Amino acid sequence: MKSTFPSEGILAALTIPMDANGKLMKRALATHLTWLRAKGIHGALALGSTGEFLRLGVEQRKEVLEVVAELAAPLPVIANISDINPRIVAELGRFARRLKLPGVAVMPPNFFPCSAADQLAHFEYAAEAAQLPMMLYNFPELTCNRINLDTISLFADRHPMAAIKQSGGEFGYHTELIRLGKQKNFVVFSGADTRLPEVFKLGAAGCIGGLVNIVPELMIEQFNVYRRNQPGRLEPTATRMREVGAIVDRLTFTINCTAGVEARGFEVGTPKMVVSDATRNIYSGVVTDLRRNFAEWGLELAAGPAKVSKRPLR
Repeated sequence: MKSTFPSEGILAALTIPMDANGKLMKRALATHLTWLRAKGIHGALALGSTGEFLRLGVEQRKEVLEVVAELAAPLPVIANISDINPRIVAELGRFARRLKLPGVAVMPPNFFPCSAADQLAHFEYAAEAAQLPMMLYNFPELTCNRINLDTISLFADRHPMAAIKQSGGEFGYHTELIRLGKQKNFVVFSGADTRLPEVFKLGAAGCIGGLVNIVPELMIEQFNVYRRNQPGRLEPTATRMREVGAIVDRLTFTINCTAGVEARGFEVGTPKMVVSDATRNIYSGVVTDLRRNFAEWGLELAAGPAKVSKRPLR
């Protein structure tokens, strides 16, 4: 059977709105996904880092996967099944297969040190449970465990590896990953939202990022110019992406993406973490400044012109 795992494109690492009781806000998620589809995104990563998967229980994650798969159709949805507990990884992998998703993403176990040999064993355990095409997910700033080239090469030789997602500060690692991908027949997706021109020049297949939730049209335009040789504006979109990145980075990840989604006019629900008054004040300023830029650039708000709430984090 031919794989439906996306081989290129701009995919949204989805934000997941929850209410104060930890209940998934399906209508808000549906509104956002409908808008993203209309903007032309090529797929979605459900329960990625931007989706704050570690702050959700297993049953909550299953519900998110099921709802996103339904709402995003016919776009492909990759399920991030990562967890420190291998039993949870296996359970989510089997659930993704039952949903007939095109593939799963797996990070190394987080928090505790993990040797290269044990990382490989973890990835193989996940692959055997899911029985789906795999995307390894390297984000050492979050997991504290980097996936090295030898581990990737061995895994690609033994299992159906479709892609790797490279996130974090080690931008130069893209070059080595892309080179290995050409040898082992997998593609590289980048999490470097604000550096797409550089990413595409290196030969990456696309981007899976949090800013796709906020300014998908800017990222789709860059993809179309660089990957599909269509006419478009290069420097203006790249400059605007850097401006968006600079504004949201006044907040820490992942609440910075939440602020961007609210600035674009969507319901974002209640934070999944305890938020200080200092962060609330910064958040309000980020939303205000982003909306000012969106108005200047002619990027509409999903809900029309709106004022920033005095308490934007509910």
